[in-house]
Amino acid sequence: MSPSPWKMPPPSRSLLWLGLVLGAVCASHGPAAPGNATDPLNVLLIIVDDLRPSLGCYGNKLIRSPNIDQLASRSLLFQNAFAQQAVCAPSRVSFLTGRRPDTTRLYDFNSYWRVHAGNFSTIPQYFKENGYVTMSVGKVFHPGISSNHSDDSPYSWSVPPYHPSSEKYENTKTCRGPDGELHANLLCPVDVVDVPEGTLPDKQSTEQAIQLLGKMKTSASPFFLAVGYHKPHIPFRYPKEFQKLYPLENVSLAPDPQVPAGLPLVAYNPWMDLRQREDVQALNLSVPYGPIPADFQRKIRQSYFACVSYLDTQVGRLLSTLDDLQLASSTIVALTSDHGWALGEHGEWAKYSNFDVTTRVPLMFYVPGRTAPLPVEGEKFFPYLDPFDSISEVPEPGRQTGDLVELLSLFPTLAGLAGLRVPPRCPIPSFHMELCREGRNLLKLFEGRGEEEEPHVRGNPRELIAYSQYPRPADSPQWNSDKPSLEDIKVMGYSIRTVDYRYTVWVGFNPQEFLANFSDIHAGELYFVASDPLQDHNVYNDSQGGTLPQSFMP
Repeated sequence: MSPSPWKMPPPSRSLLWLGLVLGAVCASHGPAAPGNATDPLNVLLIIVDDLRPSLGCYGNKLIRSPNIDQLASRSLLFQNAFAQQAVCAPSRVSFLTGRRPDTTRLYDFNSYWRVHAGNFSTIPQYFKENGYVTMSVGKVFHPGISSNHSDDSPYSWSVPPYHPSSEKYENTKTCRGPDGELHANLLCPVDVVDVPEGTLPDKQSTEQAIQLLGKMKTSASPFFLAVGYHKPHIPFRYPKEFQKLYPLENVSLAPDPQVPAGLPLVAYNPWMDLRQREDVQALNLSVPYGPIPADFQRKIRQSYFACVSYLDTQVGRLLSTLDDLQLASSTIVALTSDHGWALGEHGEWAKYSNFDVTTRVPLMFYVPGRTAPLPVEGEKFFPYLDPFDSISEVPEPGRQTGDLVELLSLFPTLAGLAGLRVPPRCPIPSFHMELCREGRNLLKLFEGRGEEEEPHVRGNPRELIAYSQYPRPADSPQWNSDKPSLEDIKVMGYSIRTVDYRYTVWVGFNPQEFLANFSDIHAGELYFVASDPLQDHNVYNDSQGGTLPQSFMP
């Protein structure tokens, strides 16, 4: 059964503002002229919350993600892209400013980088300053203090950011339990017609984004539209029909559901946010290690996968609009996630760690005429694909690379692909510089000539490194280990991922001075990719553990 048809919402505040902005543009530039090869490319940036690379295009044969897979077939897909911190606000501020968490000084949710660290430019701000109309829909910046309660307006956006009205019900009692009562559960498949407002946040975000695209179709200015989807973030609140795609008998446990014997206590995250949900509380799990009963583990994985397929339908409807409006030939599409999510690996759930399952993210770029030929008139590049239809083989990605990259590279790469000047490399320190970037420019990985040279991008793959980090309040798991406030951070886990290994050291950290003491090593982890791809066998104590590699410091 396919999802029910949509009802178009009334015009939002963002649409009314956009009308004023476009009116001013048309008054100064005249009506939009037909597109040509010299016109600047638009940008559609899709940011998904908590999405690991559990997608068909990343080799997962269980997951139904036909629309994202179709996008991948026309994109350059990065097999080894990593976030810089596996939690929402720090990761988003990091990649949207192109600075590491140690530069933004945001490790929690409780500060605004422009006040707390430096007046750093953002990706949308840079596009706005270069003549783009910039728009935000859904969860792009993390809402709250970390984006100044304004999604970084007015710096980043030409019009007020849009948040779906049904978002306020996400953590309320809207999940019908076996007892017939409403609960605030982790697992929350719903009948959409029965939920408040008769819709869900990601549906509303897609509808709003489609309306904005329609408005921008006739604009004389290029646009930068960022769309942030909530699912598969918990709670797993999604249309219940998607559950049918994943019968429990087809859902396996994680391949390594036990806490590894050699895992340092400081490295473990006790997934306290899951424990707060009513259905998880009813399991009476021990803290901090659980474990969750196997049947409930399968249900968690089932609902996560169902959320991914629900998300895929929203991405599909958004991308098909590019076809409908004949924008596919003039719009770059980038899709990524703020971080991954553990589904029982190492006996852990959620994010909050330095393992690959929480730091590795999907990353793909569609660039018209570069990653795929320009569509001919009338050709559908992104026809909507229903995950409930019988699906043949997953299309091969248009191009893919195994090079290790960081989400920090999003800023310079998007700027370069759009033909803007790539921001300069940041000096050390760079708190005084508003516009610079700490990530590599990846343009040379795309087809084409004449882009900025960066020799180390195409050098020895063993020289490529992705850095991540995670804070802890103590050496052992406790109630705030997952999300410590800045003042409570006592230990920082700095991790490097190379083609050969993941190496992590947990060192003393002074939150007042923002200083790590690398001579104060609390614990370490070392996993070799070839022999231990799941990172279950820590050989740190068998190695020269006390000596940091030359390349460790970012």
